[in-house]
Amino acid sequence: MDNVGIVVDDLPATIAFFRELGLELEGRATIEGDWAGRVTGLRDMRVEIAMMRTPDGHSRLEISRFLTPPAVADHRNAPVNALGYLRVMFAVDDLDDTLARLREHGAQLVDEVVQYEDVYRLCYVRGPEGILIGLAELHADAYARGAYSTLANGQSDSSHSLTACQRGVSRCAWLSRTHESAQASLSLSRSG
Repeated sequence: MDNVGIVVDDLPATIAFFRELGLELEGRATIEGDWAGRVTGLRDMRVEIAMMRTPDGHSRLEISRFLTPPAVADHRNAPVNALGYLRVMFAVDDLDDTLARLREHGAQLVDEVVQYEDVYRLCYVRGPEGILIGLAELHADAYARGAYSTLANGQSDSSHSLTACQRGVSRCAWLSRTHESAQASLSLSRSG
């Protein structure tokens, strides 16, 4: 995946929110011209974008603010079962600390932080303008206990809903390294 796009009204506040999650601003630009309209189907469009990169360098978030034409629909506060609904899940090393820092940027917990088996602590958070994101803290010993490999092998009824998180954006280097080690272990155990 190259990037995920989110349309907002307040670009600076949204950039600050995602910086707090550890994303880095790659750059900002104004996109316009015939070529852009031919890609999106919106003629005469003019869009201010900010491209943000995840700390592990594997994914990016494209945040757009349409100058013309104006936004035509608003589903930011739609429930999670709304058609076409989008949320992005972020893996974090300390869920409580991350929530505290995001609250300083206006984030609100959707309901509560829950424990998923003995593998993850999960929650949904509404950020600037109601943007929905998920946060997941993988228990440090989940790999050692084999709990993660159970999920990766699809042996849990709920594993599909965690796929984005398992392959997701890591805010900390140890999680990426641990994930690579676990994948290598899984490959070895499947071939052996």
